[in-house]
Amino acid sequence: MNTYRRGWTLRRRVLALLALVGVLLVGLAVAEAAVAAKNRAYTDTLLTRTGPLRVQGQELLNVLLDQETGVRGYAVSGNRADLAPYEQGVRQERDVAATIADLGRDYPAIVDALRTAQQQAADWRRTVAEPVIATTGSSGTAAGQALITAQARQQFDEIRTSVGDLQTAILAERERGARDIERTGNMLVMLLIVAAVVVVLAGTLMLLSLERMVIRPLTGLAQQVREVAAGDYQHHIAGSGPPEFRRLADDVDVMRQKIAKDLAEVRAARENIEWVNSQLQKQAEELTRSNRDLEQFAYVASHDLQEPLRKVASFCQLLQRRYAGQLDERADQYIAFAVDGAQRMQRLINDLLAFSRIGRLTTGFVDVDLNRVMGDVASQTEPGRQYADAELTWGELPVIRGEEPLLTNLLVNLVSNSVKFRRPDVAPKVRVSARLVGDEWEITCADNGIGIEPEFADKIFVIFQRLHAKDAYPGTGIGLAIVKKIVEYHGGRVWVDTDQAEGTAIRFTLPARPEDVEAAKVAAEAGPATATGEDAPAGPDGDVPAGSDGDVPAAPDGGGTATTSDDASRPAGDAEPADRPTPVGRQPDGTQDEDPPGGPPGHGTTGGTKERVG
Repeated sequence: MNTYRRGWTLRRRVLALLALVGVLLVGLAVAEAAVAAKNRAYTDTLLTRTGPLRVQGQELLNVLLDQETGVRGYAVSGNRADLAPYEQGVRQERDVAATIADLGRDYPAIVDALRTAQQQAADWRRTVAEPVIATTGSSGTAAGQALITAQARQQFDEIRTSVGDLQTAILAERERGARDIERTGNMLVMLLIVAAVVVVLAGTLMLLSLERMVIRPLTGLAQQVREVAAGDYQHHIAGSGPPEFRRLADDVDVMRQKIAKDLAEVRAARENIEWVNSQLQKQAEELTRSNRDLEQFAYVASHDLQEPLRKVASFCQLLQRRYAGQLDERADQYIAFAVDGAQRMQRLINDLLAFSRIGRLTTGFVDVDLNRVMGDVASQTEPGRQYADAELTWGELPVIRGEEPLLTNLLVNLVSNSVKFRRPDVAPKVRVSARLVGDEWEITCADNGIGIEPEFADKIFVIFQRLHAKDAYPGTGIGLAIVKKIVEYHGGRVWVDTDQAEGTAIRFTLPARPEDVEAAKVAAEAGPATATGEDAPAGPDGDVPAGSDGDVPAAPDGGGTATTSDDASRPAGDAEPADRPTPVGRQPDGTQDEDPPGGPPGHGTTGGTKERVG
């Protein structure tokens, strides 16, 4: 207690101990860092200098041997081709010597040995090699061989000895570096052992101090707190040990006094929280049930309304057929309104039913060839295109993972929509193309129709959203909502290209198969891609046209890709007759209306329809 009264609080004792241990550990860390830096320097020297020096020394001996072999071979054969090892060896000798000089610049013994070997090699070339080469070239092989004497061989042996001395000097430097690494490594180990001893001693001292100054006072305080927690709220809590713990005991006792006072309020608050939690849980369950009911609503409503609406439509049509002309003109008009309303309600319910089924009735994703799908799309849209004298073309399209019925419905909606919203004086032209952008296929359905204003680009994908009166362009306003839902169901996105100069271009993305992405990367690395179709040229981001895994026939040039110029895909058509009624097709949302009225195809086209691939 006297120690505490002198001011030796727990904090001061702990700080003093930590400061002492910290000073020791910092000193050891500084020493270890210095030794480690030396060890790293020695290791770097061994790996990047003395090690490569041994290799270069052996390489120097090899190129010198190549020179001697080349001279001997030329003296025997007289063929200049046999001098190639000599000439190459001379060039390599200069490079190897320069490398050894650079690596051994800090080792005088190595530099001296290298200089001696170079001087001897130069003397040998001057006194032996060059005379032999000159004599053999002028006087023949016998005269050249006569110059290769025992003295010449001894002179070359001296070169070998000098290179051996160079290798010995390199090996000595390498061994010295290894000894330095071993010495500094041992010093690091000793310093780590000392640091470990310091940590162990400090830990032991800390444990003993904690036992005396912390654990015992806290154990007594905890025992008193447990008594209070057991229900004895009148038990006075007294502290012992350092001043901090005594103050803590006083604070706990104050808290004990407040506990008794606030206990009733705490219980009331707990009951209130439990009630709020139960209400939140009920609301969450209600939201889950409501979401589930909303998911079922569109399907159930559209399905269950079919039968009564069918009866209404049937009887209205019976009234129209049986009593047409028997009542006054206003009655006939009313009946016509009723029939038209029932039919439009049937179409609306059918589209709502189709919308609700997307993603609910699934057949599983398979590989779908969009070229084959476009063939089905052309067949399904033939009546509307024949009536409007529309031209449908498509480039080479990819194979993707998806549900073929949904993708067919998607493209039918877009093509029919393009045919429907045509300009009255221009024959409709619809073009479907694809290109690879990153790991997605970007597919475009472009036409030369009336176009869409940029401010309405986002509204057309909202269910039941219409931009025109139903008298001008019939429809339910759900088609492009179906398109968006199908695209998002397949993991893509859809939008209107507002930068289109003429007509409308609706673009959507679909995930590409991994093998297609990999093939595109390989093709991009191999060289520039061949332009294919109007969307084919590869851009800076690696866009490439669809691959040749579809059923589209190859172009006449043998490239394996069908190509079409812009002039072939978007020329202006002939003007339609002014008295031709507005055809029944698809509105901006792409919904299918009733079949178009019959009539002979116009503009001199076969069957009133044009289809072209590529």
